[in-house]
Amino acid sequence: MTANNRIPNRLINEKSPYLLQHAYNPVNWYSWCDEAFDKAKAEDKPVFLSIGYSTCHWCHVMEKESFEDGKVAEILNKYFVSIKVDREERPDIDNIYMSICQSLTGQGGWPLTIIMTYDKEPVYAGTYLPKISNYGVLGLIDLLVSAEKIWKSRKKEFIETGKEIAKSINNNLIRYKNEKLQPNILDKAYRFFNLNFDKTYGGFGIRPKFPTPHNLSFLLRYYKYFKDENALHMVEKTIEGMYRGGIFDHIGFGFSRYSTDEKWLVPHFEKMLYDNALISHVCAEIFLATGKEFFKDISEKIFAYILRDMTSPEGGFYCAEDADSEGEEGKFYVWDKKEVENLLTQEESKFFSDFYNISENGNFNGKNIPNLIDKDIKSFEELDKNFEGIRKKLFSYREKRVHPHKDDKILTSWNGLMIGAMAFGGRAFGEKKYIAAAEKCAGFLLNNMFSDKGRLMERYREGSIDHLGFIDDYAFFIWGLIELYEATLNIKYLENAINLNNQMTELFWDEKEGGFYLYGKDSENLIIRPKEIYDGAMPSGNSVALSDLIRLSKLTENSDLYSKASRLLDLFGGNINSSPESHINFLSGYMFMKLKGSEIVIAGEPENQNTINMINEINRRFLPFTVFILKDNKQTDAFVSYKTTAYVCKNFSCYEPTTDIKTFCRLLDE
Repeated sequence: MTANNRIPNRLINEKSPYLLQHAYNPVNWYSWCDEAFDKAKAEDKPVFLSIGYSTCHWCHVMEKESFEDGKVAEILNKYFVSIKVDREERPDIDNIYMSICQSLTGQGGWPLTIIMTYDKEPVYAGTYLPKISNYGVLGLIDLLVSAEKIWKSRKKEFIETGKEIAKSINNNLIRYKNEKLQPNILDKAYRFFNLNFDKTYGGFGIRPKFPTPHNLSFLLRYYKYFKDENALHMVEKTIEGMYRGGIFDHIGFGFSRYSTDEKWLVPHFEKMLYDNALISHVCAEIFLATGKEFFKDISEKIFAYILRDMTSPEGGFYCAEDADSEGEEGKFYVWDKKEVENLLTQEESKFFSDFYNISENGNFNGKNIPNLIDKDIKSFEELDKNFEGIRKKLFSYREKRVHPHKDDKILTSWNGLMIGAMAFGGRAFGEKKYIAAAEKCAGFLLNNMFSDKGRLMERYREGSIDHLGFIDDYAFFIWGLIELYEATLNIKYLENAINLNNQMTELFWDEKEGGFYLYGKDSENLIIRPKEIYDGAMPSGNSVALSDLIRLSKLTENSDLYSKASRLLDLFGGNINSSPESHINFLSGYMFMKLKGSEIVIAGEPENQNTINMINEINRRFLPFTVFILKDNKQTDAFVSYKTTAYVCKNFSCYEPTTDIKTFCRLLDE
């Protein structure tokens, strides 16, 4: 017995950091399991479902207000069976009930609050609720009392409502508009971003502002193909705006999840692995597209943060860091001006205060979030050089503060994204240490994240794996392995990507209509089996799987994979046509598939200098529609005069093979 000598509930036996946070609540929580639903049915009770994650600020608030409260616990324990779900470990459950919440209320978020029958059919969906009703906002106690009364007095109506909601949501979720993409779909998406672009601070739309790096990735590809300088400008302006703002941690590096204002000043301070993976990857792409060191530096700062604070001894990458410490949002990250003056010399304090907007009054609850907003900076590189010594002092001092909670579980999907980012960044920057980190993580996943039956699993923590992998786990890991192959040209990564793609198809592919389901055919059956296609904070599993299929089809000359990719696009084509900005990663894949691309085979010994030179020429260019493969003399006899030979094919037409580096470069640049 710990946690102030309170008796733990059954969540104490879980591995999820989020569930463990609730292990000493007076609520008799269950994890999502058959036992909980069997109990509800046997005792004739409705089910109270609460979904969140360990670094969620409002989840902490609701726990403190309600789930630690004796009266709330008494009602839940007497009249309901209560279930806690970590949305990061069970994205299938979260996806279904969040879709229901959004359909019923027009909004979503966490914590997600559901009241449902023991058949898992919902009758109420909402997000954060205060304990007591006030100012017209329904409180949790009133909701629970009302639901219990309806269950007792009008149980049949209660159950029928659940069935009707489940049926309606099921019909809506499986309504895919099978049609070809419109000829102008790329321009339609571009016009949306151009119309909603914030010309002052970058980003799109109004507050809150999310990074959504896959939007920038699309615009980069649009720029590459159509030579549209404005598309590139929107990308550069957005990243610079984010970097200038408080959403970037200027002392310890890394990006927070989103900004609450249009200037990117005040973040929601939690840091997520997936955001930092996707942002670092797109910054590496911008560096290759522009040659500007500024974007390389941002990627490398993110990598420094991840390798320092978010990497396990085994090589896996942790999930997230909380927004709160000592019960206050952002407390770890903000500064008092007097605190700064006491820590730094007068000259250092003036430099930091002048450039990073540190004032007596502050910009966040009387304290200061360091930022570079509206500062006239002629050279970020020069600023970094002058600031580095000061930054190190501030960082060392900050390290003595109480740190935010770190969610140290390792998710296959998010790790796949960071493998891809570090592999790509490593080859773009010529930095082997990032490739080595990607290889170590990939090795960890390949050695530890499979069941005895060879099934990819979703989560690792404290030596234990759990939950059958979802479509995101497969698609994101395959993507990371392909990036790692192109960074190392080690054939084992390509072979593993191919094997995982075969397993993904076997478990998730809908043979009747096409598309990938969210969870596998060997997984628990829920009230809905959706196909996730919306690109939100992360690209959807289906959109990443599309890119995987296209790249693998080109790398392996497998036309069946290309056909699957075409079928995937057609199935969701109507949805994409209706709202291209909500399915933007599909359009990045579509460009790769339909527009003029390249396939390159380098026939040569890996250690040969000519081979190395040709590979380096590929690596230093932004070639988003290109795949390449290395074949040594054991794999091919395609050498010309026993020299390293390049075979370049574009748009289903191949050039003469060449051994000349200048000719090869010309072909790359055409």
